[in-house]
Amino acid sequence: MDSSSKLKFTWNHIRHYLQCIIDSGYKVITCEEYVRYKKENISYDKLVVNRVDVDCSLKKGLKLAQIFQELGIKGTFFIRLHAHEYNPFSFEGYRCLKAIKDMGHEIGYHSEVIDQAEIWDESPEECLIRDIDILNRLLNIEIKGIASHGGMTGLNNLDFWKNKKAEDFGLLYEAYDKEPSFNLMSESFYISDSCWTYWKCYNKGKLVEGDFRTPEEHLSDNHPLICLLTHPDTYYDNHIYE
Repeated sequence: MDSSSKLKFTWNHIRHYLQCIIDSGYKVITCEEYVRYKKENISYDKLVVNRVDVDCSLKKGLKLAQIFQELGIKGTFFIRLHAHEYNPFSFEGYRCLKAIKDMGHEIGYHSEVIDQAEIWDESPEECLIRDIDILNRLLNIEIKGIASHGGMTGLNNLDFWKNKKAEDFGLLYEAYDKEPSFNLMSESFYISDSCWTYWKCYNKGKLVEGDFRTPEEHLSDNHPLICLLTHPDTYYDNHIYE
């Protein structure tokens, strides 16, 4: 990998990439809005579904939400309830989470139900139903979607959805599901910062080997539908250890 592609993950970088997306004529929407676009057959030329997985820091999640606010766009923030790294019920955690909600961003659940079931000896269905209820009560909302989190247990939380559908739990989507009402991963060009020091991408669900380009560098390809997945924990002012 070209070393010039590494360590370009300051807040100014992600702000710049998002501005380039807007300037290129893309409409930026939430995951819930994407379901509505499909249901209502809303046409578009260029669309970006703006997904955010908040893995380690609600403070950084709020920072990214504020950047979205400055740029006039919305995103879907998937929140963990059982993270060792942050507590959405703490004074500061709830302040950050409530501020993200009050800006008008969609809140979803970053699910770890297989991990929970294994650690607590409970059924994953029980864990999921309880967590949805807790998150809804915490923020006085009705979440519409879930994204399965990949943690440190070695278990795959996506396995829960092999024989289940989001609608079974009163939801519109799971972020990786292949139901016609969503199916975002298989229908989009998917760009993710989940490698921390470089970007990766998938074309309609298939990894594009050796393509580490930034979101800005992909824009010249004019993909009609992009899913942009970002993790606030990746970004910083000067360096990752600050």
